[in-house]
Amino acid sequence: MNQTHSQGEQALDCPVAKKCGACQLQNMNYAQQLKFKQGKCVHFLGKFGRVAEIIGMNDPFHYRNKSQAAFGTTRAGQLISGIYQSSTHKIVKVNSCLLEDENADSIVVTVRGLLQSFRLSAYNEHTQTGFLRHVLIKKGFATGEIMVVLVTGTQPFPSKNAFLRALLKQHPEITTVVQNVNNQHTSLILGKTQKVLYGDGYIKDVLCGCVFRISPKSFYQINPVQTEVLYGKAIAFAGLTGKETVLDAYCGIGTIGMIAAKSAKQVIGVEVNPDAVRDAILNAKLNNTQNIRFFCGDASDFMKRAADECEHVDVVFMDPPRAGSDRRFLEALTTLSPQKIVYVSCNPETLARDLSFLVKQRYRVEKIQPVDMFPHTSHVETVVLLSHKTPDSHINVKVEFGEGEDKILLDKIAERAEAYKPKEKVTYKMIKEYIEAKYGFKVHTAYIAEVKRDLGLPMYDAPHAVEELKNPRNHPTPLQVKAIKDALKYFEIV
Repeated sequence: MNQTHSQGEQALDCPVAKKCGACQLQNMNYAQQLKFKQGKCVHFLGKFGRVAEIIGMNDPFHYRNKSQAAFGTTRAGQLISGIYQSSTHKIVKVNSCLLEDENADSIVVTVRGLLQSFRLSAYNEHTQTGFLRHVLIKKGFATGEIMVVLVTGTQPFPSKNAFLRALLKQHPEITTVVQNVNNQHTSLILGKTQKVLYGDGYIKDVLCGCVFRISPKSFYQINPVQTEVLYGKAIAFAGLTGKETVLDAYCGIGTIGMIAAKSAKQVIGVEVNPDAVRDAILNAKLNNTQNIRFFCGDASDFMKRAADECEHVDVVFMDPPRAGSDRRFLEALTTLSPQKIVYVSCNPETLARDLSFLVKQRYRVEKIQPVDMFPHTSHVETVVLLSHKTPDSHINVKVEFGEGEDKILLDKIAERAEAYKPKEKVTYKMIKEYIEAKYGFKVHTAYIAEVKRDLGLPMYDAPHAVEELKNPRNHPTPLQVKAIKDALKYFEIV
């Protein structure tokens, strides 16, 4: 794995990491994190082919170009800002974060101080009273441009001009400020109504040699350093020669499609978010890209219609959300039948599910490349190349076994065999390596056997499956038991 910054040799030292819950791997140093994520990708994707070595960051800190802070009031009446504790709406106070941009952290602290100075309150989502709900900050790492979005519960902004002057005086690096109004009882950060208070209402950034306009509601990858690595691999996998028609599904503001347009005959981008499509069209003009078109709509409908009209697409780039693609999208994709599919995924588990479907539809997995986009978290990005298996000629042969009502087609036999195929055996060595990578300590095989026995699991494969340990005083600690149970869940043993 590639060299990392010296800071990455130690585990993350954050005072609120356990409360915050955002850094699930904060107890590992960076080398251990990369090993853990490589193992995760191999576990889910190894059955499709060789998983290339994960590409890590040289400096895995302060990589986020997007930061958001929730505002609230403690029971004692103190104004606080920070991040929601995992699976709750309880705010953990954060002044600085090792993952977020340092400018963004400083701006959030300044806004919190200005609220007190101007006697403005935090929004209470239960009573639906108060003023400031969230602060969203986006930064162009290449351009240095900074957008501040003040998400308020009400439209009126008391002392607005004085507040802006005070904010810009302390942070002249801010290039635009937007007020977004969200008075709905929702977990969404942004509401429908927004107003530009200062600047253009958007920022620009440069990625892979292309300029991109980013508005408050636009999706843009949060780690620009690793995004260039990820997209570079995706474009290389596509092997564009200048003759291809490319479809960029889930295109967002047009990032992958715009980069691909440099090497393709023509690119079509499809995106359901109208704000993102608007930015994508403007981005094409910014880059003077003539061979790209964008459509606002459902990508599944678009591909199905294109297939019905016998439209030809050579390469499809797809970058779906964490839940992966739905069956409808995948069926439309295989109906369109592109020669190559470049699948960018942030979840190896749902990626494996979708690859299983595509492989059954005459696609072959050619390359698998993990990229660490989110250091110190359990998330990992992966780019996969699939190619269509198109034989020069074929003969349809119907093979049956048995007689009468008991006849079974050959393909049905294959389906039955697949259904009853045993899972890959999980060894004690695999469990021990998982625990060491995630928790940083080793456990004895006998301890694993003891926990399995306590859970009523079969012990026939345990080299130390004895009724009692040789030394009855040696039993796993509560922390070791927790780690072993976590490993058993990870490998779907329990």
